[in-house]
Amino acid sequence: MPKRQLGKLPPRYRFALNQYAETRWSKCPRCCRLAYVRKFPLLIHIDRFGLLIFGKTCRYCPKCEFIIAHQNDLEHYMTEIFSESHPEIVGKEYWVIGTVEMEVWREGMIDPLKIEKLLEHTADIKDRMALHYEQRGWAPPDHETPGTHRDTRKRPPRK
Repeated sequence: MPKRQLGKLPPRYRFALNQYAETRWSKCPRCCRLAYVRKFPLLIHIDRFGLLIFGKTCRYCPKCEFIIAHQNDLEHYMTEIFSESHPEIVGKEYWVIGTVEMEVWREGMIDPLKIEKLLEHTADIKDRMALHYEQRGWAPPDHETPGTHRDTRKRPPRK
């Protein structure tokens, strides 16, 4: 069965939601290059509410077109937004569908967007990724900690 596409623009970006609150990704987990900070208008579907366009600062790798959004930040902001106006929405399941073009997002902050215009300027997420993190720490030289690969070869002495 083919994937259903919501946005009219071609799918773009790989996306991962970082569920580790204590871990921030400064490098791309795919290519190990520096991940830059960039703001993206994310289109989010919230159960029993609908669509929300949220301008979120995320980590971004331009080589891989990979966006990493921090789950705890996203949920914190959504709680702040909905706690007074729609308290029944707080804590509901949500799904990041895609990204909206920056100009259209800015326009929507002034005047409400019609759903047809929103979808014309939305690109679905091309690929969803999962992030895995293994805590590293100190260990004796003869003990291998998970996620580390120690080089056991003898190194030449320094001159």
